[in-house]
Amino acid sequence: MPHSQRGTFITFEGIDGSGKSTQARLLADHLRALGRDVVLTREPGGSPGAEEIRALVLQGDPDRWSAETEILLFTAARRDHLERTINPALAAGKIVICDRFADSTRMYQGLSRGDLRATVDQLHTLMIGREPDLTVLIDMDPDTGHARAKSRQTAEERFEDFGTELQARMRAGFLALAQEFPDRFRTINGAGAIDTVAAEVARTVTPNLSSFG
Repeated sequence: MPHSQRGTFITFEGIDGSGKSTQARLLADHLRALGRDVVLTREPGGSPGAEEIRALVLQGDPDRWSAETEILLFTAARRDHLERTINPALAAGKIVICDRFADSTRMYQGLSRGDLRATVDQLHTLMIGREPDLTVLIDMDPDTGHARAKSRQTAEERFEDFGTELQARMRAGFLALAQEFPDRFRTINGAGAIDTVAAEVARTVTPNLSSFG
C-alpha cells in the first residue's frame, strides 16, 4: 500500500496487567477529541473470524496448545484482522490503534515459550508483511502486572496462568524489542496513575502523527 494512501498504524504492547488496553482506549478518545478518525481494535481479534480464534487461544488449560500451534493460530487471526479491519481503515486514511500485534507473538510464542522467533518472523514476512508505524510499550513490574491481570477474573486467563516467571521473561523481551526497533518503539512507564500515564502517551504519540500518513 503506497504511503500516501494510508493512515497511521499504532500498536500498544506490554505484559499482562500493564494497563496497555486502557491506555490504547484513552489515546483513541484523546485523538477523537482532536477530530481524528480513529479505529480502536485488538489482537487476537478485531474481525469476526479472528475473534473466534481468540477464544481458542486465550481460554482453557495453559498447555492446551504448543507454542508452534499457537503461532499458526495467531498468524491466521492476524491475517484475517489485517484483511478485514486494519488495511481498509488505513487505506481510508484513518488512525488504527491496536491492542497487541506481531510483537506479542514474537514474545509469547517466539521467545518466552521456546526459541521460535525465527519461525514467527518467517510467518510474519510471508503472511502479514507490515509493521506498525509506532509502537507504544507500557512497561510494568511483572509482579504488579500479574496481580492486576489475575484480579480481572475473566475466562481469558490462559497466559496469566503461566505465572510471574513468564511475565518477567516477557518484560525483558519487550524491552529488548524496543532496542531492536528503536525507530518505532516508545517506552512509557506504566506504574503511575492512569491519567498520568495517559498524558505521557499523548505527549509521546501526538507529535509523531504528522510524520505518518
